[in-house]
Amino acid sequence: MKIGVSGIQGDFREHKQMLEKMGIETLVVRKPEELDFVDALIIPGGESTTMIRIMKMTGFYEALKNKIIEGFPVFGTCAGMIVLSNEVVNFPQDSLKAIDIKVERNAYGRQVDSFETDVNLKFSSDPFRAIFIRAPKVVEYDNSVEVLSEYENSPILLRQGKILVASFHPELTDDVRVHEYFIEMVK
Repeated sequence: MKIGVSGIQGDFREHKQMLEKMGIETLVVRKPEELDFVDALIIPGGESTTMIRIMKMTGFYEALKNKIIEGFPVFGTCAGMIVLSNEVVNFPQDSLKAIDIKVERNAYGRQVDSFETDVNLKFSSDPFRAIFIRAPKVVEYDNSVEVLSEYENSPILLRQGKILVASFHPELTDDVRVHEYFIEMVK
């Protein structure tokens, strides 16, 4: 198995390091044709409007959208969640519409409002230390979307089919459980 990490923009290095720590072969993916060399993709945190703009300029957007329609597993964290969402409510922008959620950008505050907190994961008994940096908030989701974690009664980790999204940054911790969950989804 080989997992791709979108290297278009954002904190892709941290995801790559997390996967390598787990013994998973990785490839930083920047070109649409490189999607054919991986079994799944992680879209990292960063700047969602910039990601979408670059994806469209390079043909990556259409290639990824087509692969998602075919059942390609994708995990998006923070900006990656926005890119995969169905709709962005507070700053309308294009997205891949891969998961039936509506998100509000930067809903947990600006960069200076970043914080860490322990959250529960539906698939684990021990708390997970979640790091929020200008995080999006899910304001609405379809009943076909499974909520895997919440913070203050808002979903922060969700799954629909082969799509997994997180408001927080699991790649900035030493805890591999969220990435392990994604790898199990891919298998």
